[in-house]
This record gives sequence, C-alpha cells and structure tokens, in this order.
Amino acid sequence: MNTEQEIKEMVRQKYSEIALQDKETNTASCCGAGGCTTEVYNIMSEDYDELSGYNPEADLGLGCGLPTQFAKINKGNTVIDLGSGAGNDCFIARAETGDTGKVIGIDFTEAMIDKARSNAEKLGYNNVEFRKGDIERMPVTANIADVIVSNCVLNLVPNKQAVFSEMFRVLKPGGHFSISDIVVTGQLPSELQNAAEMYAGCVAGAIDKELYLSFISKAGFTNVVIQKDKPINVPSDILKNYLSEQDITKYLSKDSIIRSITVYAEKPITECSPGSGCC
Repeated sequence: MNTEQEIKEMVRQKYSEIALQDKETNTASCCGAGGCTTEVYNIMSEDYDELSGYNPEADLGLGCGLPTQFAKINKGNTVIDLGSGAGNDCFIARAETGDTGKVIGIDFTEAMIDKARSNAEKLGYNNVEFRKGDIERMPVTANIADVIVSNCVLNLVPNKQAVFSEMFRVLKPGGHFSISDIVVTGQLPSELQNAAEMYAGCVAGAIDKELYLSFISKAGFTNVVIQKDKPINVPSDILKNYLSEQDITKYLSKDSIIRSITVYAEKPITECSPGSGCC
C-alpha cells in the first residue's frame, strides 16, 4: 500500500502530464477530450457546453459531475474551487458570481495552476485567482467563502476527513458546498483498488458512500443532500488491463459498485464545534 505522500506525488505527476498535453492531438493521454476508453478519466465527465462561462480551453474532461450547476451561487459571492485544474469550474462559477464576486481556485499541481492562470488572463478575468496549495491545508483564511465547489477531486486526497474539516473552516457561517465525487457501494476487486492508474483516475481512491457522508456530518455540516447520484460503468477494455476475463464477467454481473454523487451541505449560522453534536 502506498503512503499518503506517495499517492499525492503519483497524482501530481499524472495530472501534470495531463495539464501539459496537447488538447488537439491528445498526446499525453486519452483523458476527457479523447474518444478512446483506454484511460479511466474520460468515462466520468459530463457535458458542460450549456453552462454559462464554459471555456473549452479550460475543460480537460477530468470531472465526474456538474457541481457548479447545483451550487446555488449568487451575485457577489466568494467561491472556492477545490482542485481547480485548468479553471473550468472557476470560470463557470465566475459567470454566476459576476464582476462583484470573487473566485479562488486551489490546486497542488504547478502545471495546472500555470494553465489556469493563462486561461484567466486570456479571458481578462481580474476576479478569478489560482493559488497553489494542498486542500488538506488550504491557503485561505477562515470564514472567507460563501460557496465551495469541487469536481472529482477528494478521491485524489488520502485524508478526506481533513478536507471536509478545512472546508468547514474556510466557509462563512451559513455558507455551503456542492461537490461531485466518486463513491462505492460495494467492494471493488483488489486489482482495481491497488492500481495506481485507477487511483489517479478517481476509482481506487473512492470510499464507501455512507462513510463519505459520515465525514461530512462529522466535520460539522448540516442539511446534507445528495443532489445527483449516477452509476459509473467501467468499460471492459479498461477492466481487461487489471482483471481476468472471468473476473470481468463476475464484476459486470453485479449492480454498479462505482457511483458519482453530487452532495450539498451547509455550515450552520450558529457557532458550533465540529463533532460536538450540537450542529
């Protein structure tokens, strides 16, 4: 089993490769924009085309939902995007919060930060900024955000409870989040759990759905609502890289174990210590 630091370094390296890829020729991987299914990444992304603020240059196809569509962002809000990548969700959030709001993207991959800043500069946005940092220890002060969004990122983080605690810290009282992520509702085959590519593709890092939701409540959040829940079907041409034909047949015979959920929750307006039970 890889250590937390080894997992982070593996993810950083893979997502640096994706950030540096040629989007037109897709030379670094089949992620997102590509039509093949020999990588895990392109089987989970959803179509952003109809959302205001969408920018194709910022869409690397690495998400598993549309959290900004459900995030209830208002004009003038301060929004934080966790794992902001090339800036796609930040630019959509900016369309909602307008010129009077502010959007902060946080990512720990230098190449992604550079790409996002370049995209923001091309668009002429002066109220969207990108900060390099670990979302387990966010480079922002407490009680600063009205809304937090994130798209298929917490699976890349070994300590998910720490992220939810940080989210609670940086949200204003009465603030809320809407995040899309991958969870499981059964036992993944060990070959998938242990595959580095599957971890970087948000599958091996998925945890049990109920455990995931319990982390949210434990951090102090209330009014937890699943806004969307859909199955993720891993194609056979990906599974064959990890499983025998017999194991593939067995895996596909079960109800979908891997699911994409979009979850909403609120930070209480009244003061309350996380885990105290008063929330």
